[in-house]
Amino acid sequence: MSKEEVLEKLRRSFLSYDEEATRKAAAEALAAGVDPLEAVSVLTETIRELGEKFSKMEIFLPDLMLAADAMRAGLTVLKPELMKRKAETRTLGKILIGVVKGDIHDIGKTILVTMLEAEGFEVIDLGKDVPIRKFVEEAQTHNPDIIAASALMTTTRPEQRGLIEYLKHLGFRDKYKVMVGGGAVTSQYAEEIGADGYGENAPEAVEVAKKLISK
Repeated sequence: MSKEEVLEKLRRSFLSYDEEATRKAAAEALAAGVDPLEAVSVLTETIRELGEKFSKMEIFLPDLMLAADAMRAGLTVLKPELMKRKAETRTLGKILIGVVKGDIHDIGKTILVTMLEAEGFEVIDLGKDVPIRKFVEEAQTHNPDIIAASALMTTTRPEQRGLIEYLKHLGFRDKYKVMVGGGAVTSQYAEEIGADGYGENAPEAVEVAKKLISK
């Protein structure tokens, strides 16, 4: 099969929410010499399509959860190859990342972590449902260049504002760059709360992180 056919098979497997098929298709892509980052990009674009369908109520939460499981299955195959690439490059910077308190939707964050690591960042992943205080405590421990906070729901989005305000309160705001993202976040909101960077999707967030590090 051509590279295009291999990647289309990966996309179809993912869209069927079939974990085993997605895992096998990812392995076939690597065996065919496909750049693992390109394979991850296929999954990223597809999950974005599903996210748009979810927002339009064309699919529902159980579908999105099944898609998340299939995504993770594909990433378990692709991530080791991405890590080999990382080992061959210098570290661009350190990023502390997590999904804010009250939010357990972490598929977007998982994708971003994988892509950041592939590009050469050192990533400390705090997981999901992370309290503001935990972000700050871990930042003091790991001393990252960037703190990245994700929120999928409008009800949890205020936690991002709270994180920035808490950093100001402690006198740490100038010590870290703060990035925000997630389905509930817009560039306008990011600017409103005083974030240093915003990414609409994982590939864009990677580029934003690079620019913040270069500054």
